[in-house]
Amino acid sequence: MKKIVQFTFTVLAFAFILQACSTTKSLVGASHGHINGTWTLTNVSYDGLVPGAVHDVFNQAPPSAFVNSTWKLTNSGDGMYTLANGTSQSIFWSYNDQDKSNPIFQFKKIYQGDKAKNITEGYLLNVVQVDGSSMTLKSPIDVGSKTAYIVYSFQKQ
Repeated sequence: MKKIVQFTFTVLAFAFILQACSTTKSLVGASHGHINGTWTLTNVSYDGLVPGAVHDVFNQAPPSAFVNSTWKLTNSGDGMYTLANGTSQSIFWSYNDQDKSNPIFQFKKIYQGDKAKNITEGYLLNVVQVDGSSMTLKSPIDVGSKTAYIVYSFQKQ
């Protein structure tokens, strides 16, 4: 009897460890909503910043290089964006709306051989608006004691 209890406890502990180590596909209280699909970034604008003040976004290129980029976002969280010049980047993304007044689109860059669960750095963008055909995301930028934003406007393909 003692061995059965030990075996059961060991199996439960192992299952708990596997669950804790697995990649989270969706967070409690979060939904991918209308974000799944293929999007074109049609415009980049600035709120509290002068155009050209930011030289590089997502550690890749100037904001203007993302205009006309294509973002493919699957329900599984896998995704990819392709800039107009043909440069592509694999990502793992999620939508977190636990704070209903400030939903967040978050993504991590994934390079060949990487696993999303092993990547600790990523990007957080505020979801201003999303519906079946358009989406607006704002990336916060600290400017002195204030927060300014780069605003990304998308159209669904």
